[in-house]
Amino acid sequence: MASNPNIYLVGPMGAGKTTVGRRIAELKGMNFVDSDQEVEKRTGVDISFIFDMEGEDGFRKREREMIAELSELPNTVMATGGGAVLEAGTRDLLSARGVVVYLETTLEQQLARTRKSTDRPLLSGSDDLETTLTQLMEVRDPLYRSIADVVVATGDQQARKLAREIVEQLEAIGTA
Repeated sequence: MASNPNIYLVGPMGAGKTTVGRRIAELKGMNFVDSDQEVEKRTGVDISFIFDMEGEDGFRKREREMIAELSELPNTVMATGGGAVLEAGTRDLLSARGVVVYLETTLEQQLARTRKSTDRPLLSGSDDLETTLTQLMEVRDPLYRSIADVVVATGDQQARKLAREIVEQLEAIGTA
């Protein structure tokens, strides 16, 4: 693996992938991209609209194409969407093109961070956020773990401290 590989953050919604990713990029002097934000920027609409018009399958296709493109950029930290790991091809791309960091978070933290969110299509219309988030994690957690080079529990740490911890772990395993 290259001495300064790209870093890809995976994990559930509300794990802090974007916030922590920006801090990691600052610490390492790397570029930062968020695959969901790039999809929105390129399409000119938010992800909820894409879900409404094309369904989850349509969004996942766009997401897969965006991650394939963004993962070719050098010197980049990328925050992925929570469901990016659902596509085997996307998992393979992330594993092959960089180091994958799984930001693990508790259900309680997810609930606190997503409860008031209006831009998460898989939560909109849910009468029971706890059950929805639990069901998503039952499917996704093994997929996150299957490609993770490093697993970091987010806890209640500040983003800067968590970013430093991740950089230290990456250096310890020789990938940063």
